[in-house]
Amino acid sequence: AAEMERSGGLLSAVDLAGFRADEAAPLTVDYRGRTIAVPPPPAGGIMVAEMLRILERFDLPALGHNSAEYMRVVVEAMKVAGRDKDRHVGDPRFVPPPPDRLLSDAYAEECAAAIRAGEKAHLPRAGTDSEHTTTVSCVDAEGMVVSLTHTLGVPSGVIPPGTGFMLNGAMNWCDPRPGRAASIAPGKRRFSSMTPTIVLEEGRPVATMGAPGGAWIPIAILQALVNLLDFGMGMQEAVQAPRFSATSDAVDISNRIPRAAQRGLEAMGYEVRRSPLSYPFAAVHGISMWDGRLEGGADPQRDGLAAGVA
Repeated sequence: AAEMERSGGLLSAVDLAGFRADEAAPLTVDYRGRTIAVPPPPAGGIMVAEMLRILERFDLPALGHNSAEYMRVVVEAMKVAGRDKDRHVGDPRFVPPPPDRLLSDAYAEECAAAIRAGEKAHLPRAGTDSEHTTTVSCVDAEGMVVSLTHTLGVPSGVIPPGTGFMLNGAMNWCDPRPGRAASIAPGKRRFSSMTPTIVLEEGRPVATMGAPGGAWIPIAILQALVNLLDFGMGMQEAVQAPRFSATSDAVDISNRIPRAAQRGLEAMGYEVRRSPLSYPFAAVHGISMWDGRLEGGADPQRDGLAAGVA
């Protein structure tokens, strides 16, 4: 607190003393016969839940993994969830989100019908990456599962003397305009895309995953879940399969996605931007536990790893 005051910051010791960590029940949604548990607002789990509710109304394997039509359907679900997040999701103490509507059968079917009709959602914003987020997924010998994600956002560069840690810069994700879900207010917590995830089958955990990657986290978690649950991939294959992203009206794709699929999207009227990177758009790491066999998966994009300790 003293360092922040010396540096002209807005927070005081009283502000820090008044902060309390919230403990909340996870947000859960059913998908393909499993239960997906994600953190509730102001975390990014509601975006993943909303996208899954929409996509469950499509036969994704029949479309072909990363085909032009598959990407169109998933991209539109991404854009709808991003639009709804911007409109409705912030600190639930200030802006109670409408999960009963966003996750309802009626709304999911309404969104799916618009996608089937070829409608394009409008998402006038751009996402940014972050290299200052850490995710950890663990399973112990007794099957206890922990999925954790922590971030500095875009870090401040300030390390208070004697502490050994850097202050975050996460207020850059607040909206300076009043009257919006993410508007700045005293004591308000801002939205975070962090989405540590646990998949349950008949009440028992069968997979867990998380990712660093800023605004790309929910859409990367979504694709890893779909790879795992719709396409039957193992965890390593699920987290390293080529991904795509729609955090704006444009579609960003990995350079490993075939150019024929890119041309197909462009023929549908999408602006498609091919990344020079082989493994862009967040970095998913996870563990699957099918039939008692543990498999770890580490996205090659960053310096994470999967390891077993006996």
